[in-house]
Amino acid sequence: ANAVDIAGIWKTIDDKTGYVLAHVKIEQQADKTYTGTIIEQFTYPGQELIVLCQKCEAPFTDKKIKGLQIISKLIQDPKKEDSYLRGKVLDPVAGKMYNMKAKATPDGRKLRIRGYIGTSMVGRSQTWLRHE
Repeated sequence: ANAVDIAGIWKTIDDKTGYVLAHVKIEQQADKTYTGTIIEQFTYPGQELIVLCQKCEAPFTDKKIKGLQIISKLIQDPKKEDSYLRGKVLDPVAGKMYNMKAKATPDGRKLRIRGYIGTSMVGRSQTWLRHE
């Protein structure tokens, strides 16, 4: 069995509203880590589009959200071909950086993202859908 390749474009789905918030392009780097960059962002009825990462700490302060690398250092779990761990994920609206892990469905169509502080018991999850 081969690893589920998570490289590609993903629709991020807000875990509270169900709306698509952004398209994130995940790419594998030369060092085998994965990064994710916002290539498109969206808003939903009644919400203003936030263009700059105003609440973010340096080096992200006041950077444009579109084009922002929000995932870094994510690696494939050597024990599980569908799982990724030890990454960092930035929530550009809240301005917070979280530890991150992810698990892909066997068909590679969905990616379950978990952002957390300290232990993964305390955090939030989102299911991202592969963009066609």
